[in-house]
Amino acid sequence: MSGMSEGRLRFDRRAALCALAVLAIEVVIATRASHVAWLRGYVGDVLVVALVHFALKAAFEIRATAIAWMAFGLCCAVELLQYVASLNGWVIANPLISLIVGSTPDWMDIVAYGAGFCLIVLGEVAQGARTGSGGEN
Repeated sequence: MSGMSEGRLRFDRRAALCALAVLAIEVVIATRASHVAWLRGYVGDVLVVALVHFALKAAFEIRATAIAWMAFGLCCAVELLQYVASLNGWVIANPLISLIVGSTPDWMDIVAYGAGFCLIVLGEVAQGARTGSGGEN
């Protein structure tokens, strides 16, 4: 693990800036491009995995692939909760939270999360190849 203290709190400025950049793109998609269904529905879901990944990476010293799995798992858990909510007729009353979390479960969301996961892992491997850390930075 190249001297990494697994799970230790830290602040990674670069990862935090990446998270903020992805968040900004997500906000633009949600506010300015909401009429473009494929962009909001699929690209937004791919990007949310990256957002969660970089937010976790900014705060915790954990292997990049483990963080990618956590981000994918969290996104899938939200999708599962959407499914459970739809089965039980639960509705999120707050429109902002409903917009952020979503309210309609869809298998294509899981596919989009998977694509986001793959892009993150490929990016981390490429980053590791450039820095010599093998993608586990």
